[in-house]
Amino acid sequence: MPSDHVPSDDEAAPDPTASPRELRTLCAEIAHAAGSFAHGQRRLLGAGSRAAHDTKSSDVDPVTEFDRATERLVVDRIRAARPHDSIVGEEGADHQGRSGLEWHVDPIDGTVNFVYDLPGWCTSVAVLHDGRPVAGAIYAPVVDELYTCALGEGATINGTPIAVSDATDLATSLPATGFSYHLDGHRVAQAERIARVLPRVRDIRRQGSAALDLAYVASGRVDAYFEEFIQSWDVAAGVLLVTEAGGTVSAFDGRPIDVTAPAGVVAATPALHDQFLTMVGESR
Repeated sequence: MPSDHVPSDDEAAPDPTASPRELRTLCAEIAHAAGSFAHGQRRLLGAGSRAAHDTKSSDVDPVTEFDRATERLVVDRIRAARPHDSIVGEEGADHQGRSGLEWHVDPIDGTVNFVYDLPGWCTSVAVLHDGRPVAGAIYAPVVDELYTCALGEGATINGTPIAVSDATDLATSLPATGFSYHLDGHRVAQAERIARVLPRVRDIRRQGSAALDLAYVASGRVDAYFEEFIQSWDVAAGVLLVTEAGGTVSAFDGRPIDVTAPAGVVAATPALHDQFLTMVGESR
């Protein structure tokens, strides 16, 4: 279980100018530990059982005790290693540091899948400097896949370098997307977008985890990913994964994405990015 120890600002901290490679190693260690913890807890519930949960932003947006416990583990690990860094977590972590580095954490991305005992969930951990991701890791414990990346250092899965697909044909491309848990018109707009996109591509995948969707773009498993109404912890690690794997990422309006406030993201192979950008723009 996570410890209760939270280092004070007076305790010694590592150099805040740690390299992206060093931060990548720490991201990987923390994501793996947190994902393994959550997976172990989920297995104790039994195969096919549904995890008890509360709700957050809407009646269809679940949160479990395991989301909260896993986030506490992540926060404790970060503060033990780097007590002067800032931390932003989906389940409420909000520590203001003074090192210039900021961690964005999603302890269980894909909580609906976790609740229903489906495999499509992960732990996502990323470090930002001046709002720009410099290192990250995504761990999918059910399939034991650890994605890591560092600025200028490339992207890997279980230590093996990965790259986006070489797809160039929109008609045979396979994109992924996700849907908002807000029920005040967001889903209607997203459904209308899908109706416009689907006839122009091979098919569409709805994995249920933004972080995994981006990891799948980075590893060439899907050719693109687009989604609106997301949060920083959903995409901070995945955006860097895609760019380090040779992909192109932007906001819905084509501008560089601000992962601290990502209204929407379009990630794809370089040859397909502008075509997907045009399609989601047409359907906004």
